[in-house]
Amino acid sequence: MSEKRGVSNVVKRDSSVVPFERQKIETAVKKSALSVGKNEDKAEQIGKEVARSVVKELEKRFVAKVPHVENVQDAVEKALMESYPDIAKSFILYRQHRHEVREMKKFYGVEDDMKLSVNAVKILEARYLLKDNEGNVIETPREMFRRVAKAVASVEKKNEREKLEKEFYEMMANQEFLPNSPTLMNAGTVLGQLSACFVIPVGDSLEEIFDAVKAMAIIQQSGGGTGFAFSRLRPKGDIVKSTKGVASGPVSFMKVFDMATEVIKQGGRRRGANMGILRADHPDIVDFVNCKAEEGKFTNFNLSVGATEGFMQAVQKNEKFEIVNPRSGKAEGKINAKSLFELIVSNAWRTGDPGIIFIDEINRKNLVPKLGRIESTNPCGEQPLLPYESCNLGSINLARMVEGKTIGWVKLKRTIRRAVRFLDNVIDANKYTLKQIENNTKRTRKIGLGVMGFAELLIKLGIPYDSEIALNTADRLMKFITKEARTVSEEIGNEKGSFPAFKQSRLANYKTMRNATVTTIAPTGTISIIAGCSSGIEPLFAVSFIRNVLEGTKMLETTSLFEEISKQRKIHSKELMMKIAENGSLQEIAGIPEDIKRIFKTALDIAPEWHVRMQAAFQQHTDNAVSKTVNLPYDATIDDIRKIYLLAHQLRCKGITIYRYGSKKEQVLYTGQALTKELGETRHVRAESDYAGGCPTTYCPF
Repeated sequence: MSEKRGVSNVVKRDSSVVPFERQKIETAVKKSALSVGKNEDKAEQIGKEVARSVVKELEKRFVAKVPHVENVQDAVEKALMESYPDIAKSFILYRQHRHEVREMKKFYGVEDDMKLSVNAVKILEARYLLKDNEGNVIETPREMFRRVAKAVASVEKKNEREKLEKEFYEMMANQEFLPNSPTLMNAGTVLGQLSACFVIPVGDSLEEIFDAVKAMAIIQQSGGGTGFAFSRLRPKGDIVKSTKGVASGPVSFMKVFDMATEVIKQGGRRRGANMGILRADHPDIVDFVNCKAEEGKFTNFNLSVGATEGFMQAVQKNEKFEIVNPRSGKAEGKINAKSLFELIVSNAWRTGDPGIIFIDEINRKNLVPKLGRIESTNPCGEQPLLPYESCNLGSINLARMVEGKTIGWVKLKRTIRRAVRFLDNVIDANKYTLKQIENNTKRTRKIGLGVMGFAELLIKLGIPYDSEIALNTADRLMKFITKEARTVSEEIGNEKGSFPAFKQSRLANYKTMRNATVTTIAPTGTISIIAGCSSGIEPLFAVSFIRNVLEGTKMLETTSLFEEISKQRKIHSKELMMKIAENGSLQEIAGIPEDIKRIFKTALDIAPEWHVRMQAAFQQHTDNAVSKTVNLPYDATIDDIRKIYLLAHQLRCKGITIYRYGSKKEQVLYTGQALTKELGETRHVRAESDYAGGCPTTYCPF
């Protein structure tokens, strides 16, 4: 709100002139007052009082001139020093911190017009913002969102484009929703490849295998991740009639895919990412389960066993089950199911791989079963797809959907409606790398709307992650999101037509439907860093920790919600933040109230079964699948992992992934609980710049 006389504008640090807003002074002072223990009402009163004093001072000094933002802050500092020296100290420290942050951002050559974190700016500079031929950044974060909004709205009718472009821009700039990384990177560019997820079939001939390698290379160069089922390949030692030789088996051919990914490195913007799946009844299943036992092998693959219902029943009954040669379709012996399951579990304990995909459960829930069986998923398991299908993902920031102590259902509904139209438009705005992918993607028009910031939503509502009320909240939220997304898809179907395979789908009871699937829970990775929230539906990975922002440069990061509540409860100090950062958790620290400890539990503070139950709660109302990692401490046992896998099957999850901290030498997160002699000593939790939660290994791509 600008004053009638004197000061009406202010000069920003980039030399632009913008309207003077008194409210910003009130807010800054109020935050500083809260940080020294003033209550809400008193802090607000001081904010208004200081703002009045500052306005009077500026009116005297800048009668015919426009003040610089630094002049305004000087005036605030002076007013506080005169009346509230304790608050002045907090304000001065914050001002100095902001100066240091701005100086660090300058290093990346990014004009940050959104007040993002240093780490978010680094990631944007490295992967997302457009650059000239010399590698200089040529757009700001806001300009990136405008570029994306314009490109995605461009497929609409002319009279609708301007309105939708504004809506798309607002929900991204307000960090209420962000699409998957390729959309942010490539929308409005010559490349124009906007999808994150692809599944490529691998047939049982040399020509088909190398067709798949070629397709993978083209996709990964454009920023996409690929999933493969190798279950059609004949086993090692099987006959090859054309050459009178013997087959080398699926694992040997996986090496070709792995090496090709290593060479491509996705154009340097995202590291290569693959999912490799082999059915439990394939003759080479033991070789597959063991293929990552030696660290450094298949580093560009996540692996999952395709566990059939028959296999899981045989595990529980401790029976043998048949292995089948895919070339002939005939059984070639039996193997003890429990022994194979124990091998899967022990390897997962040692290395994090393989996970399990419950392939029959996925196909039971397949909404277009007449088009064929689903054999594989994308690299992180959340998107089951038919051969040559792609899917466009995006996530709602639930941390922005809380109003007071309740969920803002009206705001959430509005965001869902905008996001579904956005994602459906991406299908048409996309520039497809292969014609088969375009045809199969448009045949079903699958989209995957998900969430991030769930941990912050629970904290804001005062709900512990490991509680029945949290599970009920997840159930209610995802039911609402999918129902509303389906309603919007139906409306767009009335407007633009249903997906071509609609009559062959299980959705034919609707009059029309634009998209075969509408919801997916993805690991949000770097987009959640940009949005300033936790990844997907994961708990916090640490309350306070050290971030490796730049080689040699480390910054203390603390969850903003904990900073706020610790200041309100008068327990905040830098020393406390550093103490918490020693292992990321509050639970063993004296002096922190129990109610705060209860809602700020981290991933390693939460018992494994709660991780699985939370995944199952979201899966119940999610069309596609849910990506979530059950994080375990270093001293977790093989028995712990066995129970997790069995519980995931019992609760009808579509897949399950675990990671035991410290089971790999290379991680993007190190905690005191994960350290071994091989990993070396460290005092504090340490996270790499692109880690937002979930799987903490260097092999997880998103």
